[in-house]
Amino acid sequence: MVLNSYRKEADSIVKPIAGKMSGIEPNLLSAFSMVFAILAGISFYLGDTLFVLLGAIFVLSNSFFDAMDGRVAKLTGKASLKGDFLDHAIDRYADIFILGGITLGPLCSMPIGLLAMIGVLMTSYMGTQAQAVGVGRDYGGVAGRADRLLLLILIPIIYVILESFYTSSFTILNYELGIFDILMLWFAVAGNITAVVRGIKTWKDLD
Repeated sequence: MVLNSYRKEADSIVKPIAGKMSGIEPNLLSAFSMVFAILAGISFYLGDTLFVLLGAIFVLSNSFFDAMDGRVAKLTGKASLKGDFLDHAIDRYADIFILGGITLGPLCSMPIGLLAMIGVLMTSYMGTQAQAVGVGRDYGGVAGRADRLLLLILIPIIYVILESFYTSSFTILNYELGIFDILMLWFAVAGNITAVVRGIKTWKDLD
């Protein structure tokens, strides 16, 4: 995970903001992140240029509240296993809504989208399953959630810019692929590779 290596730097930015939000219930922040994930999925599903841009804004909002809920819980002494469980459950639903919107809408071909969803969900599953069997949460690999969310903010913006000036489709090996097809292919390939790597590491650690 590329962005995970900058976790300490990010905490120095997140912590002061979380301090100002300490009066808000962490679970409410988690709920806000879920709402924005749903809005992002709907926007990507609609697929119009304006909605794609809105989708990027909603993903950014989802990322913000997702980062805040856990930090606020720790600062206010409200961190709990129930909160951690809720956070992970909402994250998975958020992944499904956001990627599902891209897959079912006009931005990406369905087979590529389905492969991407498998890769993303299995990446997250392998990380949390490692924790469940007692070897610790695994954040390794090249397709972590923070990296995915960053791409889901940047690619829609690039899409809007390309569509404004020319086209967001490219011909690769005689196949015409849109920029969202390429993004979802990356999620499919990198996600499944990451899932396998995490699975192998957990298997070895259990020995």
